[in-house]
Amino acid sequence: MKATLRAWARFTERLGVRLAFLLSVALLPLGMIALSQTWQMAHDAEAASETALLQRTSSVVGGEQAIIHGALGAAGALAQSVLENISDSAVCSDMLREFVVRSALYSFAGFIPTSGRMTCSSAGREMDLSEDPLFLRFMDAPRAQVNATKRGGVSAEPVVLISVPVTRDGVLLGMMTMSVPHRILLSLRSGIGDESAVDVVLLNDQGEVLFSEPRPFDQSAETLPRDVPVSRLGPHMDQPIFRGRDGAGRDRVFAAVTAVPNLVYVLGSWDPDRAQLSRDLISPATILFPLTMWITCLVVAYAAVDRLVIRHIRDLRGEMRRFALGRRDQIPQVPRHAPSEITDVAHTFQNLARIVMRDEAEREASLQEKTVLLKEIHHRVKNNLQLIASIMNMQIRRVHEPAARSVLKSVQDRVASLATIHRNLYQAESLSAVQADALLGDIVRQMSTMTAGLGQGPQPETDFDPVSLYPDQAVPVALFATEGLTNALKYATRSPEGGQRWIRISLKSTGPARARLAVENSAGGELLAANERTGIGTQLITAFAGQLGTEVERIDEPDRYGIAIEFEVAAFQEGIQQFPQTAQGKVTGTPRDGAGH
Repeated sequence: MKATLRAWARFTERLGVRLAFLLSVALLPLGMIALSQTWQMAHDAEAASETALLQRTSSVVGGEQAIIHGALGAAGALAQSVLENISDSAVCSDMLREFVVRSALYSFAGFIPTSGRMTCSSAGREMDLSEDPLFLRFMDAPRAQVNATKRGGVSAEPVVLISVPVTRDGVLLGMMTMSVPHRILLSLRSGIGDESAVDVVLLNDQGEVLFSEPRPFDQSAETLPRDVPVSRLGPHMDQPIFRGRDGAGRDRVFAAVTAVPNLVYVLGSWDPDRAQLSRDLISPATILFPLTMWITCLVVAYAAVDRLVIRHIRDLRGEMRRFALGRRDQIPQVPRHAPSEITDVAHTFQNLARIVMRDEAEREASLQEKTVLLKEIHHRVKNNLQLIASIMNMQIRRVHEPAARSVLKSVQDRVASLATIHRNLYQAESLSAVQADALLGDIVRQMSTMTAGLGQGPQPETDFDPVSLYPDQAVPVALFATEGLTNALKYATRSPEGGQRWIRISLKSTGPARARLAVENSAGGELLAANERTGIGTQLITAFAGQLGTEVERIDEPDRYGIAIEFEVAAFQEGIQQFPQTAQGKVTGTPRDGAGH
């Protein structure tokens, strides 16, 4: 978040951005007035076009609306006649049959009492409708209802069912129901000129489809909007006009109007080209004209400033950036045809660059000279240490007492390890760091070569991760490994009879700026003498661990023994080498035969 704010602050400080902001403020009042007037005009035009579309949708279904209204009135009138003849089902049925034949609009009329057993109907037969879902719905909410079914019980064709409650003295006696076939509704379409541009779906107050045209009733889902649930259509519509795709995937404009209040609603699906909404007819250029003028003014002003000032500043910034990134192969160039103020700045930077390049060349030559001298010092120290190791080797050959030979050999190994460190330093590209994995590898190879000739132990197995150390850490790490490997080579020979002897040394990265050095060997059942367990090797190992700010970890198991340290790798912070705080070297446990005295 802070980085984003800083980037935005840098962006707003640009000359072009500030100029664009000032021009925007100056043109804002005129732009707001123009936008307000244009927006109000578009809003009024849109409201008028939506009203016209709702009226056109309502006129398309004028015939269906008249039939449903007539059916509701006829059902109410028939209910009174049914009450007068309800005691004689034959007379009642004849009356309803005669009404259906004369009207030619209805395929069925019948009275269903609250018991659900219909004995008075135009079909002239008794029917048990007590379990019919429409009858049960009516009994739950006795009121006028309009429903539809794909197959009428008498006509065996899709029909619209109009039902009204029949009461006497406030007591519900049943329901009067009438059926209007879909074919009647199709034949009575109003025939308005743009009728072919709209698909019509009639819905009841429950959001159920009553009738659809031109698609068949059972394919009405292709006319309904794809992303609006059926339960949200009808009286539950949030807005009367909206856009979307129908079930067939076509882009449509949907208009919802009321056909019969609280009972029947009409959803018209219009082709967008025929709907003629104002949002489609008003040119976008008319609405966006003020914004276009505002943007044009900003572009012209910015182009002028960019050509006169910003372009030259950008070129000068590029020269400075290349120089800052270390590209010093040529003197920075002065922008051509720039204003005099910018030219003066460019000449000043050019002179500064010449001075810096000269001083850097002198410092680089001095640094190269010092580097050569320091490498030579490391090389001579290495040669002197190797000379000392060779002299000690000659002395070892003259000494015949085993204890003295062992002590001299131990000192020789330590001197050889120091020589190996200095050899790595003068061979490394950077004098401030040592590759610990390469250093330990050299020490292992050197000690393995010496012990192989004497037949004193197996070849060590190595597993090193690439870890860079500073010389102040590389020395105790190398000496710790030397002591541990010396002891491992010495005591790995004490394995059980028939057992395999082995030695392992590893350096692994255990986390950010942390490493673990471990030396392990096979171990038998023999223990060291008391004076060996507290010898100089243990003291040195403890001291080296303390220099690294850590403690020695003992690995003491029946078949193996080892020592390990986990330490923090030193890092530089603001030019100061930071080392972990030195801890008091503390060893826990009693060492066995193996990687430590």
